[in-house]
Amino acid sequence: MYKLVALDMDGTLLDSQKKLTSRVHSAITSAKEQGIKVVLASGRPFEGMLSTLKELGLDGEDDYALTYNASLILKVACQTVVNSAILTGQDAIELSEIADKLGVNILAYSMTRGLITPKQNKYTDYEAKLNGIEFTEFDFNLLEKDEDILKVMMIDEPELLTDAIAQLPEELQDKYSMARSLPFFFEFMNKNSNKGKGMEALTAHLGLEPEQIICVGDAANDLEMIQFAGLGVAMENAIDEVKAHANYITASNDEDGVAHVFEKYVLK
Repeated sequence: MYKLVALDMDGTLLDSQKKLTSRVHSAITSAKEQGIKVVLASGRPFEGMLSTLKELGLDGEDDYALTYNASLILKVACQTVVNSAILTGQDAIELSEIADKLGVNILAYSMTRGLITPKQNKYTDYEAKLNGIEFTEFDFNLLEKDEDILKVMMIDEPELLTDAIAQLPEELQDKYSMARSLPFFFEFMNKNSNKGKGMEALTAHLGLEPEQIICVGDAANDLEMIQFAGLGVAMENAIDEVKAHANYITASNDEDGVAHVFEKYVLK
C-alpha cells in the first residue's frame, strides 16, 4: 500500500498556465482524507511553493516540502529544516567564472541575500516572477567564501545553454549534482542534493520504505526521485530520459495526469 506521494510542481502538478485543475485538487484532497501523505518536491524556493501548499492544505504541522531540488527539506508550518545539503560562496564564485567564459548568464540563491545575479536578464525576471520574489544584482566575487548558497543556475537561451553544458569541465560531474530543469535553466547543487536523495532522507525521517512511495515528475531534476520510488511515474509531457526510467507514464499536466495517478494507484 502506498503511503506517500511526492509531486514535482512545474510541468507535473501545475498545468501549462501554472494552475491547479479542479480534478487534481480534488484527487489530492481525497488522498489526504484517506491518510495519504502528499509532499511537493520542487526546484523552486520555499516562497515560490507556499501559495500552492496553502491551496492544497499542505501547510500543516505534519507537512513537508522539498525545496531547491531538496537542498532544503522543511516542515512547512514552522519552516524547520529537516535535512540540508547546500553549496558555498566559493562554489558560486567558481561557477560564475565558468559561466563568464562560456558566455551564459547565472544566478544563485543565497541563504542571507536571497536571489542574486551579476546581471539581470529575462530569465532572472522569469525566475523572480514565477516565485513571487525580488532579485538583487550582485557581484559574485564579493560573496563570502563560506556563505551559504542553496543552488546556482546557469540561465540563458536554450541553444546557448546547450552549447555551454557541452563545454563544462568534466570535473564538475564529481563536484556537483547537476540537472537541466527547464530548457533555459541548468542547476548546480550540492553533490548530496537531488530529489532522490531528498526523498531518501524524508522517508527515513518518516519511517517509510521506498516501496511505499510514489514519485511523479517530468524533467531531468525529477529523475533520481522517480528511480528511488517504489512507483516512479512520468508525465506524458516528460523528457524521454524520465519516461525511460518510469514504471508508469500518466497523462500530461494539461490532461490531469496527477489526478490519474491518484485515481489509479491511491484512492480506494
